[in-house]
Amino acid sequence: MADLDFPHLFISNDPQQSEYTNPIGGGREFDLPSRPDKPNHAARIRTALDSVWTEAERKGEERQAVSLPTRHGTYIEFVSQTGYELKFDSLEARASGIRLLNVRNEKDAAGHEFQRATLYVPSGKEKILLGKVDRYQQSSGEDKPKHRALIESVEALRSAVLESFWNDPPSLMPAENNPVDCEVWLRVDHDPVVRDETVDEFFALCLQLELAISNSRIDFPERTVVVGKFSVTDLNELIAASDNIAEFRRAKETAEFWTSTDNSEQTEWAESLAGRLIASRAASVHACILDSGVNNGHPILAPLLPDEHCTTVDPTWGTADSKGHGTNMCGAVAFGDNLGAYLQSTESIQIPFGIESVKLLPNEGYNEPRLYGERTKQATSRAELMNATAQRVLCMAVTSVQTRDHGRPTSWSGAIDSLASGADDGQRRLVVLSGGNTAPNQWVHYPDANLLADVHDPGQSWNALTVGAMTQKDQISNATLAARYSPLAHAGQLSPFSTTSVLWETKWPNKPDIVVEGGNAAIDKVDASFSTELDDLSLLTTGHQPTHSVFSTITATSAAAAVATEQAARVWSEYPDAWPETVRGLMVHSAEWTEQLKAQLWDQSLSAKQNRQNMLRICGFGVPNLNRARESATNTLSLILEREITPFMQKLGTNNSKSYKAKDMHFYELPWPKQALLDLPGETVVTIDVTLSYFVEPGPGEIGWRDKYRYRSHGLDFNLKKPTESLDEFILRVNKAARDDDGNYGGGSVDWKVGTQNGRTRGSIHRDWVELTAAEAAEANVVAVFPRTGWWKERAYLGMYSKKTRYSLIVTVKVPEVEVDIYSPVAIEVATPIQVAT
Repeated sequence: MADLDFPHLFISNDPQQSEYTNPIGGGREFDLPSRPDKPNHAARIRTALDSVWTEAERKGEERQAVSLPTRHGTYIEFVSQTGYELKFDSLEARASGIRLLNVRNEKDAAGHEFQRATLYVPSGKEKILLGKVDRYQQSSGEDKPKHRALIESVEALRSAVLESFWNDPPSLMPAENNPVDCEVWLRVDHDPVVRDETVDEFFALCLQLELAISNSRIDFPERTVVVGKFSVTDLNELIAASDNIAEFRRAKETAEFWTSTDNSEQTEWAESLAGRLIASRAASVHACILDSGVNNGHPILAPLLPDEHCTTVDPTWGTADSKGHGTNMCGAVAFGDNLGAYLQSTESIQIPFGIESVKLLPNEGYNEPRLYGERTKQATSRAELMNATAQRVLCMAVTSVQTRDHGRPTSWSGAIDSLASGADDGQRRLVVLSGGNTAPNQWVHYPDANLLADVHDPGQSWNALTVGAMTQKDQISNATLAARYSPLAHAGQLSPFSTTSVLWETKWPNKPDIVVEGGNAAIDKVDASFSTELDDLSLLTTGHQPTHSVFSTITATSAAAAVATEQAARVWSEYPDAWPETVRGLMVHSAEWTEQLKAQLWDQSLSAKQNRQNMLRICGFGVPNLNRARESATNTLSLILEREITPFMQKLGTNNSKSYKAKDMHFYELPWPKQALLDLPGETVVTIDVTLSYFVEPGPGEIGWRDKYRYRSHGLDFNLKKPTESLDEFILRVNKAARDDDGNYGGGSVDWKVGTQNGRTRGSIHRDWVELTAAEAAEANVVAVFPRTGWWKERAYLGMYSKKTRYSLIVTVKVPEVEVDIYSPVAIEVATPIQVAT
């Protein structure tokens, strides 16, 4: 096997830029239900609107008569015909203050889908909406009546009620007189001063209504999330009194943490290891655990985790760990799944990164109120105050118990996306999250139960590296236990603990991104309904009460997230100047599906591409390889480019009209081992593997996530020059803006193994690979990066349309185990400036 002992090559040359237009063209045609009697349909809509205004006026007068605070506009709920969508973007008229608040997809009793949308109309602006109905009715005899898509997409409408704002299952709605913690998503202006005024007014309203509200908040584009304790009556009162309600959601509960068990390891082992540890307290890269704190007096944590690296989001809690999970996590982050080997070794053990702990959870119970996104931001700020210059891998294995989101963004996952992207302060961050765990009572249904168990909030975060679990642990050494139990998973298979995104809609990211060792579970050989955890099937880590038990065990996606964090910190320590986007990219880029995972999950009745799509939803790109993430080899060359791009631009038309479109495409003629590839036998198969990693700025809120209401600020994608086309032909094929009207542009792309139609472009990290002959690969050395739409472009009024963004592009060329060196020629070439392709 080729030695993996060469550094990856960072390419410094600038890309050639070209104005970009997506060659695929515009979006799909909007489907409308049949409206044969258009005048009557318009009259029905007009009558319903009149009824809404009348009801709103009456209720407003009743509240004013008894001196109750009263809103100054009307909330209206629109409903589509079954099987069709609403043209909800046409409902909004921002200049007049008419704002779309939320869009919900629902099903009728027969399982057929339809949509509901909630709209706010300020007092005095009713005529704008009515005018659209009137103009449609007046032109209904024409082939294309005015406002046709809007009016004909509406089946019914009514005054909005509490259900119009509730964006969780109805069963989670609070009872009439039993207040529970709820999130209130406020509609706010993008101007920070006006936003603060709106939030202050809402807090004052809650004070006036004597409603329990926390002063914590999370800000997103056009939304601010606050949390309080409300009953159904309270929520209805807020709707009646406030003009700024967008939606309500039930606040989240955190999961119960795994309780450690005693083991028989001796204290002397820990003391021996402590004497051999080489700590890197001055390291530029830190791994920071956001959890229940840490007992850093532990003999093998004390050399690595000084008091000045421990802090808390609430000074009254202290930094110590009474729950145990935080100390378990710190041990797994420090030593990965290697603690047992380190204990038995006599060699010095160097930990090349620093370790930090931020206490995110109180000693008893859970955070109150449960706005965990804001708490996570606080914890991150605390860590950065301890050491402002460190590159930091943030590790959090705290997840919600509930899995009701099914991939949609929440205030928590959105806050993590905001943190990672630097939306608030421009500082990008690498965040590693656990995917959350299956219910123990479902282990007996392994692996089918994994496919039905959703990744837990906030694991759906687009920008985080979300970690699921696989396992190599399938041996029970305890003879008594081995006689009674069998491991559920075989070595190399999916861990029984791991959750997936199989059931999510295709618009959401593939999660988890990777799977890492998370331990196994055991099933009773006699009573197959009983399953349990065993020390032999778990990872060894540090115990939080070392005077009682120096060592403990840790399992599930918490363990997997900790091990992934240790690996990411080691990778970053190799390249301390690399961007967070690059380190995340290298972890994903190095991952592979084990043969056991493929044998377990591959469905022979499906095509290869369909199977790869399913694999991405179950186990991401597989198991990362630390050596491949850190190093190239003579037969495996990895090139890395870190660049900025401006995805969008403003275009001035006639009469100074403004439109917004895609701006830059980057393409690179990469330094390439062309002659070495040509020297290989013609039938040699060469793999070109490409990963594109970038962070999006989030735009959460239940507004449909389509067109201008997309969650992502922008998207990016990549493509590779086909061996048979010239550089100019490649640019013409990819870039519509560079085309003549009647050119021949070379057909489709190379035969990517995943492909854009099978899930490659979901989320904000994209990976794909292609297999070519050596001769073909020698000519495939040009790669392009180009934008896809997002709210920066579609909501240009927010003033972000010209903003730059960063990306990391990783391209690997891999040849079989043959006597060839593809690394050295390129390493020599990149030591001198590279000429940009012209």
